[in-house]
Amino acid sequence: MLPVEFADLEPFTEWCLPSEPQRYAKRLASSMVEMKAFYDAITPRAEEALAFCDKFPLSELPDDVENLMHLLYSMIMVSFPVECWKQPRVPDSGASTLNCVSEPAP
Repeated sequence: MLPVEFADLEPFTEWCLPSEPQRYAKRLASSMVEMKAFYDAITPRAEEALAFCDKFPLSELPDDVENLMHLLYSMIMVSFPVECWKQPRVPDSGASTLNCVSEPAP
């Protein structure tokens, strides 16, 4: 699912989700152990992955490169829970939710 240069990230392709609501749902359904494993695997490769994605026009991303971009989006989605909150949900937010109605897409 990913470019061969990022084959080491294949175990995390369940995070290759095309929309923000899907990534948020995955975050809420994941344990901190799962999120930390994903985060620890992709973070050291993030700059390299971003540079790789930048080689292609957004309107012409090959499927494997688009999956890599989605993986980077998921890294961002789990960064606050892993780095700051130590939990999937926003602290002290109760049952509140925020629904994304528009998002950028390639």
